[in-house]
Amino acid sequence: MTLSAVVLTRNEEKHILDCLASVRSFADELLVFDSQSTDRTVELAQTAGARVESRPFDNYAGQRNASLEAARGDWVFFIDADERADEAVGGEIKGEIARIESEKSDTSLFWIPRKNYIFGKWIQYTGWSPDYQPRVMRKGRAHFDPARPVHELVIAEGSAIYLASPLVHYNYETLAQFRKKQAHYTRFEAQQMVQAGIRPRLRSYVSMPVREFARRFISLEGYRDGLHGLLLSALMAYYAFWRQVWAVEMWRMKS
Repeated sequence: MTLSAVVLTRNEEKHILDCLASVRSFADELLVFDSQSTDRTVELAQTAGARVESRPFDNYAGQRNASLEAARGDWVFFIDADERADEAVGGEIKGEIARIESEKSDTSLFWIPRKNYIFGKWIQYTGWSPDYQPRVMRKGRAHFDPARPVHELVIAEGSAIYLASPLVHYNYETLAQFRKKQAHYTRFEAQQMVQAGIRPRLRSYVSMPVREFARRFISLEGYRDGLHGLLLSALMAYYAFWRQVWAVEMWRMKS
């Protein structure tokens, strides 16, 4: 059985070579699925021996499903450009595939943990660890839910397993990068609230941020990440507040 490593890209010249190098030893195919990059991503990927396909970006679920169809392997391993695998990850993936094939198991999905580096530090608590992600799929037996354009949800026929070896994820390098991505996610979450018919109450402007901070810093032991844990807990509380604000604005626009 063959394994395709798939990387979704848009302007990832900073990361693409190291990402591809991290999977080269165990992937039978390297597929870079590009969203019209304007930098050297495509050129570098081709130089590294990857097959490059291009598709205009609509949403993450759509892009991943299209790349899943384009992959030639029997199994597909999704890895983001800012993530790195190693021999342990590759060995565990290949070993589990071999076991599943020999046992004729119905397993069609692997979840892989990530070690997230935020602002240069490995965040071991605060809700960012072990951060399991659905990353290995048996082609034809799993796909991404098109109704979930971000925070993708995998629909799989058969069972799933959780691997032990983690990917390394260089998540956010700067505060500006963090704020841009969280604002995007928070607006989407506010939209989901509106679609579900949830109207924020006045007290939620205070209660939701307080609960989010307590969850991150105390329940999820963010204090053990030191000042990074304190900052990240405060930032996530800040966006919990803005989720209520943006949801109210969306309700007003809707009415």
